[in-house]
Amino acid sequence: MYFIDVQGTLIDDLHKQPIRGACQFIDHLNVHHIPYMVITNNTKRTSNDFLSYLNGIGLNIPASHYLDPLMILESMLPKENVAAYGSESFLRILEMQGYGLDYESPKSVLIAIKEDFSADEYAQMIGFLLQGSRLVGMHETTLYAKNGKRYPGVGAILKMLEFATSASYDVVGKPSRAFYNAALNGLQKQYSAAGFKGITIISDDVKGDLGGAKELGMKTVFVLSGKYSHADEIIPLLDKAQQPDKVYTDIHEMMEEL
Repeated sequence: MYFIDVQGTLIDDLHKQPIRGACQFIDHLNVHHIPYMVITNNTKRTSNDFLSYLNGIGLNIPASHYLDPLMILESMLPKENVAAYGSESFLRILEMQGYGLDYESPKSVLIAIKEDFSADEYAQMIGFLLQGSRLVGMHETTLYAKNGKRYPGVGAILKMLEFATSASYDVVGKPSRAFYNAALNGLQKQYSAAGFKGITIISDDVKGDLGGAKELGMKTVFVLSGKYSHADEIIPLLDKAQQPDKVYTDIHEMMEEL
């Protein structure tokens, strides 16, 4: 059984096209009826739109095998008085879902990813948090890779705001327990006896995705097809408890051992 990341694992960060072995791996799982969930931190497109895109480039993922943070957001965050920060498309999606955006006296500060946060935006976030707003991240990704560059991910921004204000934070997507529980629920619809200890999770985010998964007892596979091109960039810096169980260049190399 598998949990499978998307960005940097199934599709590349530059062209958003399937990485070597990705389509073949999904086809293998489908043909052999192996339970899996594709779990992505997508926040820039609606869930249906992003899944349609993935299917359109050859990743044959049934809707029942797909989960992103937008699909569980309403269960974790009330819709009123939210100061949201992220891409323009993310803000539009929130409004489509009925969220009332408030940059005067918000109850919550919600962070998604974009590469060009301004100092004034950070100052505004800090001001709201010091006034008692709740801090929520759409996910806790360590790095955001785009156009050959690596930016601080949502997780890094949350840590910065926590340090600046002493405000704790909640996470909607990976690696939150709520998100992994929702993914497990989807897996149990395919195989009722599924549990975390029987799952292998595959991701290019060794800290943001795999660290939390490892704490739940999952087997972890780190692929070097996304945020990191060399294991030595990050593995020697990790605590022993965060070390992945396996490291591969990409899913194609992993499949060679199946």
